[in-house]
Amino acid sequence: QVQLVESGGGLVQTGGSLRLSCAASGRTFGNLAMGWFRQAPGKEREFVCGTRWSGDNYADSVKGRFTISRDNAKNTVYLQMNTLKPEDTAVYYCAAKRRAYGPWSWSDMDYWGKGTLVTVSS
Repeated sequence: QVQLVESGGGLVQTGGSLRLSCAASGRTFGNLAMGWFRQAPGKEREFVCGTRWSGDNYADSVKGRFTISRDNAKNTVYLQMNTLKPEDTAVYYCAAKRRAYGPWSWSDMDYWGKGTLVTVSS
């Protein structure tokens, strides 16, 4: 079983930056496709970005502002968030997928962290 633990959330001002971390356990971390999802109050969970061997993908709403990266030696994936906007406020979830293909859909993810809250003030 893969365990995912997010950290780095907090309160930031509009235009600020924040970096989230997701520490993962598991012998096959390097073989997992890793992604970030977020869910705002009263909203559906949405895809933010993901990384796998074939490349990275970003939601249009964060493209150019957010960057996903991973350090397999540390079993950690990161989400660098720049130029934050109030609409970025949400609980951010780290997620992992066994197969490095297919859509970046929440229903296709195999493992989930419990989330970390990011609040962007106006």
